[in-house]
Amino acid sequence: MAKEISIVCDGFTDGLRIDKFLSENCAELSRSYIQKLIAQGLVTVGSEPVKASFKVTDGDEIVFTVPDNTVPDIVPEDIPLDIFYEDSDILIVNKPKGMVVHPASGVFSGTLVNALMFHCAGELSGINGVERPGIVHRIDKDTTGLLVVCKNDKAHKHVAEQLKEHSVTRRYEAICIGSLKDDEGVIDAPIGRNPNDRKKMAINRVNGKDAVTHYRVLERLNGYTHIECRLETGRTHQIRVHMASIGHPLLGDTVYGGERPGFDTEGQCLHAGILGLIHPTTGEYMEFKAELPQYFKELLEKLKR
Repeated sequence: MAKEISIVCDGFTDGLRIDKFLSENCAELSRSYIQKLIAQGLVTVGSEPVKASFKVTDGDEIVFTVPDNTVPDIVPEDIPLDIFYEDSDILIVNKPKGMVVHPASGVFSGTLVNALMFHCAGELSGINGVERPGIVHRIDKDTTGLLVVCKNDKAHKHVAEQLKEHSVTRRYEAICIGSLKDDEGVIDAPIGRNPNDRKKMAINRVNGKDAVTHYRVLERLNGYTHIECRLETGRTHQIRVHMASIGHPLLGDTVYGGERPGFDTEGQCLHAGILGLIHPTTGEYMEFKAELPQYFKELLEKLKR
């Protein structure tokens, strides 16, 4: 049911924007959602609707209504999940190769979200008024590895802020084509939609968003290189685009030039092996590691030979 919330401003908030004040005092609501409620006239001070720029005064009583979440049209499916950790706030899952994270155009079943809807049975975050099934970040269909899923709005907001501040640890292993010149390096290049193909991402210095990838060589393998990549940012296809931009696309990446006859890779060789974050309730740092999938191990052995 929709719920009405009333908050009285204390002695430390005089002059603060109302959207900022509410986002700081309502842990389960994001600032963007609060701004949406304000735009709909659902936030009042002294029984009068206010704008997001309204500055609160000590003693103001803010009253607002939070509508019911909109339930997405996603069918729960009993799909096995490789769960590394689970409590009442978060779930850490190891996604297999070939699984799409969220239903999209042309893909309505068999996704991680379909599986989560079944496994969590309604205990998933609903940030911004839509019962989003806990997805805070994603990895590509053919990328394997670790994802954090949030089971309530407070956890979702907390983890989303960590991602925004680049404080979440995300380390990937990959096989790229060619032998990298340096043992380690940093690729700092903005990523945005490819203006010539909207289905692809590209280095886009006009409309792209900041993107930073740190890489280091783990092993050199007869014309290929086994590398580790650490993300500062989390742009769509970031590692794939960045490595291709320096002439070393990921093996198996048919989108960005990494296809190689004779290698049955079923997409890019990329694994999200390490994920670390601060727990939204305990405040403790937690880190998880998923070993390389079998196909990746077999490719490494083949390249060594």
